[in-house]
Amino acid sequence: MTDAAPEFLRFTGHHAFAQRLTLSTLTGRPVHISKIRSSSPTNPGLAPHEISFLRLLEAITNGSSTQISYTGTTITYQPGLITGCIAGLGASDGDIIEHNLPPLCRRGVTYFLFPLCLLAPFSKAHMNVRFTGAGVITSATEAGDVSVDTFRTAVLPLFSQFGIPPVRIELRVLQRSCVGSAGYGGGGSVELRFASQVRLPKTLHLNRSPGRIKRIRGVAYCTGVSASNNARMIHSAREVLNPFVSDVHIAAQYDQAPLVPTGDKAGSKKRLGIGFGLSLVAESSATGVLYSADVVVPPVGGVVPEEIGKRCAYQLLDTIARGGCVSPISAQMMLVLMAMGSEDVGRLRIGRDVLGTEDLVRLARDLRTFGASSWGLRDVEDDDTGDIIISVKGTGVGNVGRKIA
Repeated sequence: MTDAAPEFLRFTGHHAFAQRLTLSTLTGRPVHISKIRSSSPTNPGLAPHEISFLRLLEAITNGSSTQISYTGTTITYQPGLITGCIAGLGASDGDIIEHNLPPLCRRGVTYFLFPLCLLAPFSKAHMNVRFTGAGVITSATEAGDVSVDTFRTAVLPLFSQFGIPPVRIELRVLQRSCVGSAGYGGGGSVELRFASQVRLPKTLHLNRSPGRIKRIRGVAYCTGVSASNNARMIHSAREVLNPFVSDVHIAAQYDQAPLVPTGDKAGSKKRLGIGFGLSLVAESSATGVLYSADVVVPPVGGVVPEEIGKRCAYQLLDTIARGGCVSPISAQMMLVLMAMGSEDVGRLRIGRDVLGTEDLVRLARDLRTFGASSWGLRDVEDDDTGDIIISVKGTGVGNVGRKIA
């Protein structure tokens, strides 16, 4: 008697594409996604960054299968076992997987780092991936991706809340790059080494008061332009932040713009990814509460460094004003880890404006589709902040590839 064919979970559209494939890989549920930009007259189907993400999933898993329609508007994905860097199954350079991003990639490298770090704790071996190629963008992007600096300082430390030691997670920026002048491509290089694999993430209880901001840290970066832009961004940001917090320190990082092959027969190269930006992170007096902001100059230019510094500072103040114990960029990651954890009820305090975003509402629906419990919501008692406590019951998915100690 043969096994019944797996039942596909069906979705439509390109929204939350990486998120749904990540949940599919974590839960082992195959998915069918249709009508991917089917109404676009010029670029229907999968975008370059989405195709690259499918290749990344194939490299870090064993047994996954993907079928794409002729037009690229429909795909079926059957997940495999998350293996990480196992010799013969994906590791191309010793203990690391080389992943090349295409030149037409319009998304920042954090588009790939977020789902990769969600899968890494459940991997059979260490998850070591190096992103290279003409499409690697390390700065923030207009599509909503944060820079690698914000990811390193405001997202990776949060894994400690789930019993995953951040000291065993390393993110190296080998070559910085902003978005190319055409809105795509960068030529940077980033390496992630995730050596913290667990059976089950710990249950999170982050429902206390978010406390007060005690320090602000940041990184001002520029590639291929004058290093004085860093000082100008830092000075304008401190003008806004110093009246609120005395402990403000912003580091400056300068890199040459990367050389990227032009593709002609002569083998010539050109400088790509020129620009500058600012990343800020505010740390609260309550343990594990971080707020962040990230602003980068548009690819077409026309914005002075002073304006970037002020925008980033005001964006940080706005993020803090939204309240809660989690910022918008890390809320989805924390809620997914809570849903994948042990079969206990975890709690997270979140701002009302953060919870009401389209991305979090879609995440709640997707988690329920993949078999996770519905969220429980209640207002914070004896508090006029308007924050909400989310209760999430873990599914106990765990790491099937890791032996029990």
